Amino acid sequence: MFCGGSVGDKSTLISFKQDLQKRGYAASSVNSMLAAVNRFLEFAGRPEWKLRFLKVQRTTFSDGKRELSQQDYEKLLQAAKARGNERLAMLVQTICATGIRVSEVRAITVESLRRGQAEIRSKGRIRVILIPRKLCRTLENYCRKRRIHSGQVFVTRTGKPLDRSNIWKSMKRLAVLARVELGKVFPHNLRHLFARTYYKVYKDIVRLADILGHASIDTTRIYTSRTGTEQQRQIERLPLLM
Repeated sequence: MFCGGSVGDKSTLISFKQDLQKRGYAASSVNSMLAAVNRFLEFAGRPEWKLRFLKVQRTTFSDGKRELSQQDYEKLLQAAKARGNERLAMLVQTICATGIRVSEVRAITVESLRRGQAEIRSKGRIRVILIPRKLCRTLENYCRKRRIHSGQVFVTRTGKPLDRSNIWKSMKRLAVLARVELGKVFPHNLRHLFARTYYKVYKDIVRLADILGHASIDTTRIYTSRTGTEQQRQIERLPLLM
């Protein structure tokens, strides 16, 4: 143990914190260990000895390796259509074109297509999602072919609603067919693609937060962050070096 089995005083704890940093632990790892120490100090009746966590500045760019691009998205759609999986092609487009969560797919019903909007209820809050007219027409045609006259659009062959597990597994299989990295392909990444595309066109983060159902714009900022490569290009173009 760092302190030989005895906490001693707060200066010993501060030295322990400094030692963790010198060893090269990531800030998140250091903070998790400090959290454990602080809980022990509360239990031991020494709350005044609790240590402050390391402050980590929010990263202003995203990890491009996990980001689903427009090209990746188009590959997924092409693969689904080539395989004759119309339901999956429609589902992927619906999530990406509306920005809904995978848990909100159930709100897409035949009735909502007629209205051009879906009502989503979650945690006592209600928000209305506008469905693009082109998507409404495409889904209505899909429903006619599938003889879905009412209720939820995306159902199994037995008429049961698709659940999160069904959708997740289907998208992973589709990633293999489309030759898109598995780590990029999951429902929530379609929502991120919607957010980045919307922000790129309209630059309205407040309205985007409302569409996505975010209580805080800080969350929306994560969705719209650029990749490190994009940010590097922007910095390189600044006319500040002679």
